[in-house]
Amino acid sequence: MLIAAVLLSCAGVTAQTTVTTPTDDPVIMTINGQDVKRSEFEYSYNKNNAEGVIDKKSVKDYIPLFVNYKLKVDAAKAAHLDTLSSFKKEFLGYRDQPVRPSFLNDDDVEAEAQKIYRETQQRVDSMGGLVKVGHILFMARQQDPQEKWDAAQRRCDSVYTVLKKGGDFSQLAKEFSQDPYSAKQGGLLGWIQKGQVVKEFEDAAYSMKPGEVSKPIKTAFGYHIIKVLEKSNFFPYDSVKADIHRFIEQRGLREQIINEKLDSIAKAEGNGTTPEDVVSSRLAKLEETDQNLKYLVQEYHDGLLLYEISNRTVWDKAAKDEAGLEKFFKKNKKNYKWDSPRFKGIAYHVKTQADVQRVKDAVAKEPFNKWADILRKTFNSDSVQIRVEKGIFKLGDNALVDRDIFKKDTTVTPLKKYPIDATYGKVLKKPETMDDVRGLVVADYQEALEKQWMDDLHRNATIKVNDDVVATVNKH
Repeated sequence: MLIAAVLLSCAGVTAQTTVTTPTDDPVIMTINGQDVKRSEFEYSYNKNNAEGVIDKKSVKDYIPLFVNYKLKVDAAKAAHLDTLSSFKKEFLGYRDQPVRPSFLNDDDVEAEAQKIYRETQQRVDSMGGLVKVGHILFMARQQDPQEKWDAAQRRCDSVYTVLKKGGDFSQLAKEFSQDPYSAKQGGLLGWIQKGQVVKEFEDAAYSMKPGEVSKPIKTAFGYHIIKVLEKSNFFPYDSVKADIHRFIEQRGLREQIINEKLDSIAKAEGNGTTPEDVVSSRLAKLEETDQNLKYLVQEYHDGLLLYEISNRTVWDKAAKDEAGLEKFFKKNKKNYKWDSPRFKGIAYHVKTQADVQRVKDAVAKEPFNKWADILRKTFNSDSVQIRVEKGIFKLGDNALVDRDIFKKDTTVTPLKKYPIDATYGKVLKKPETMDDVRGLVVADYQEALEKQWMDDLHRNATIKVNDDVVATVNKH
């Protein structure tokens, strides 16, 4: 079809679930002077302990997790992270997702489909309409030698002669055409419009009458014999409606329709109203009757704050705090042990025996963390002269290390271009430096920072949990 599209899923019109805000919604806890209603706690608890969650918590066990969550969000607000332009932009993107579809209905999508149809119809008909064609192709490409083009032309002329004597176009296409797709259908290509095929083919097809067969036509693809089957104006709307709707989904035009509606509503309201104001107003109204939506949007807001404050205070800080990592490692060095020796070094493959020593000489006096860069610059900057695997290997990690260092009877498959194998480094019984167990140290350091942070937050917090309300969670 002319308006073909791959069907893609797209956020469409979704019915808003009406959940009446309960009149009986007691305070389940108060954190730093802020009341938390039972409904908010239930929303969080039920979502994080739904069917399929592996580590389900009881209500009692979930309370400390929820309190910690709230304390972290409060810390982010105290740090004014919610005032950052980057935060506001990201939050609005999430916040608007469940609201924007409410501005769209089936009539809006159908109106857009009709508009696309009219524009396509006018364009196609003004350019001469549609032509339904078939062809028989004798293929030759532009880079092919002249003799191949000459052979294609001779075969095309022969078939054309048969056609002039009454030969069946469909049967000849099935037997001789080198376009495998259309040949199976007796040469049928289907409907074309101007601009859809190469100019030589287009000029011939549009100059012919239905039922007419062309003389051999040369294009960049070879030689064609063209048959015009029908001519028509653009298709009726009902015959292409499904294709146009798929096109709308594929191109994400629903979002474009929503943007246009928001612009229209904002202009109609005047007084400097922006599309964002329109979304905010709609959200406020929806939240009045849909409690789940209210807490979903709050979850977006608080979740983004939690990520940012945790990244700054724990995750990113631990990963980048080299001095802190070193200090933590030295203090807890006894905790980092291996159950078996490790080889700290390189397993490498070279082209000549001389390169074995050259590799060793290149890194012998350099820190281990610089070996990879040194070897790349020394041997592989212009072309690949060596193959190297650098790391801290235990038995079973690398066949060459297993054979040469751990003295195991292991088969090492030789590399054709790099036939000489070698290793260089040293065997360690326990970690020597923080980098030897960096991943473990970072994880433990993050855990220590998290604990210290939470201790500080709790030390300065006022928390009151109403146990009588806790007992009614999911039971009212």
